[in-house]
Amino acid sequence: MATERSPEFRVRVFGRLACFTRPEMKVERVSYEVMTPSAARGILEAILWKPAIRWIVRAIEVHAPIVFTSFKRNEVNTRARTPSAGHVAGKDLFEPYFADEDRAQRNTLALRDVDYVVRAIFVMTERAGFDDNLTKFVEMFRRRLEKGQCHYMPYLGCREFTASFEPAPPDRAPPALSKPLGWMLHDLDFGPPVRPRFFAAKIDNGVLHVPPFETTTPASVSALGGAP
Repeated sequence: MATERSPEFRVRVFGRLACFTRPEMKVERVSYEVMTPSAARGILEAILWKPAIRWIVRAIEVHAPIVFTSFKRNEVNTRARTPSAGHVAGKDLFEPYFADEDRAQRNTLALRDVDYVVRAIFVMTERAGFDDNLTKFVEMFRRRLEKGQCHYMPYLGCREFTASFEPAPPDRAPPALSKPLGWMLHDLDFGPPVRPRFFAAKIDNGVLHVPPFETTTPASVSALGGAP
């Protein structure tokens, strides 16, 4: 039986700041030129996420000039550690942590005044229940999109860069912008093992066309040496 697919949705997403970090940059954040498919999926899931559906991003239209901005932020050097079984049981004590002693100032190269239209569909999954059907979730998403409702505030790469969203006007056409982008992160393949998957990205007349996930290239971040 063929997988049930929704009609294509067009969602306008915009904000003052965005940072879709390139994974090969280890220390300082450097953004891709446009939103990545995984970031677009995250925004759609912030509006509507259910185990019964899976979002598929088809294209991202770029409706604002690509403008970078740079600023510095205070960050800590140490990653948060996963609590041990002893910590969870209350038997071990956490060592004190002082952020002032672990702080570093790092540069962020972000995007300014971004404006996109995300074109996407969703498909029904094997986790759909007896009462779940395509029409139910199509109407639910349209209602939430029109009212500006979401499960949590969507963001543009970093949680502090909140995103606004609304239905995209049907007659809104992207500007004539074309540019190669090199390797771009599509999404994570949760495997096992967990691996990022990449594709040769380019903006063609203002549109970043997203290939099917199955056709992308699995790779380790360390293997990325440049554009394909």
